[in-house]
Amino acid sequence: MESKKKLDLISLASIPLVMTLGNSMLIPVLPSIEKKLHISSFQVSMIITVYSIVAIILIPIAGYLSDRLGRKKVIIPSLIIAGIGGLVTGWASWKMNDPYYIILAGRLLQGIGSAGAAPVVLPLVGDMFDDEKDVSSGLGLIETSNTFGKVMSPIVGAILATFIWHLPFWFIPIFCLISIGLVFFLVKTPKKEEQAPPAFKKFLRSFKKTFKNNAKWLIAIFAIGGIIMFVLFGVLFYLSTTLEEEYSINGIKKGFVLAIPLLALSISSYIAGKKIGQSKSLMKWLTFGGIMLLAFSILSVTFTDGLFFLLAILFVSGIGIGSALPCLDALITEGIEKEERGTITSLYSSMRFVGVALGPPIYAIIMKSDHSIVFYTSAGVSLFAALLAFFAIKPEKEKGEKGEKGKKEEGPAKPLNPALH
Repeated sequence: MESKKKLDLISLASIPLVMTLGNSMLIPVLPSIEKKLHISSFQVSMIITVYSIVAIILIPIAGYLSDRLGRKKVIIPSLIIAGIGGLVTGWASWKMNDPYYIILAGRLLQGIGSAGAAPVVLPLVGDMFDDEKDVSSGLGLIETSNTFGKVMSPIVGAILATFIWHLPFWFIPIFCLISIGLVFFLVKTPKKEEQAPPAFKKFLRSFKKTFKNNAKWLIAIFAIGGIIMFVLFGVLFYLSTTLEEEYSINGIKKGFVLAIPLLALSISSYIAGKKIGQSKSLMKWLTFGGIMLLAFSILSVTFTDGLFFLLAILFVSGIGIGSALPCLDALITEGIEKEERGTITSLYSSMRFVGVALGPPIYAIIMKSDHSIVFYTSAGVSLFAALLAFFAIKPEKEKGEKGEKGKKEEGPAKPLNPALH
């Protein structure tokens, strides 16, 4: 990998880091916000959910625009919008007596910004490299930055909230400003991006053809990504509430405890991104194995009530999730031609945001009955995701198949698509 492009990658890695901090940083603060604003646990979960819902809707549009206009032309304005959203939430929390709905409006703006920033990074990394090994390594770095943000976010959020409960909101525009500077000055977009885009109808025909020819494995990866995020954010929401209500662990201490499973996720994500290279078979089996590890480790929590056992199991679960995520990123990025890559990967990002949006409110509801249901639900949907990976992603089964149907759509990713139908 060229040293100049490493600098580009580091700058791009700041985007998912910033977006993750802007969302996950609030997880340990949610119980405090609930008490300060005198709202229900479901209402406070909507602070995460509204951010994700608007992102779900707008990510495909951002992906299309990034294919047509250029990646940076979408990323930088989106970061600006996300920063403005942070200012709105911070101002409302500081100045208003009843700021809940204005906070939601600010979070909506952040969701708009997030839709055009983080998801566009994946296709841009794919554009930057011709060698699939470099693409996989670059995507591993991006996913590691994402997961590192998840590790740091509960710690940073908890530390900031010890001073003023709404201080995490104010740091979102600061993080956005730093990322804007890095992307604007250091990221050099590929020359191919400057070519005149095809007409919308021609693009739409090409997109439909690509999706039709790859529907089986694309839909499977979309679903797997959504399920993983659903379990991750649902369990984090559950853990944040449980630590405070049952174990009286709050503040900075709670931030560090929440970071334990996320640290495992970050480390395994980095290692997986380095090891998978161009091996589609390895990507498939790491995805399957990681999600099976997630399913069975979470199911084992139902056999004990001990906090240390719970944290150890969640650490193992983090390893499973971290093993799968870079593989999913690589499979979907390397398997699509550059002309449709932004749109296809944006749909994948939308499904991940669906999981983020559904996790906290659904877990808030099922927590009210029996806590074991939380883990049965998590294990059940994880097992379903593992089965999808096993049956829908089969690189070893049809390796080497060729034909007129797949040649045009597969472009530079010929080794991947026919193997994944």
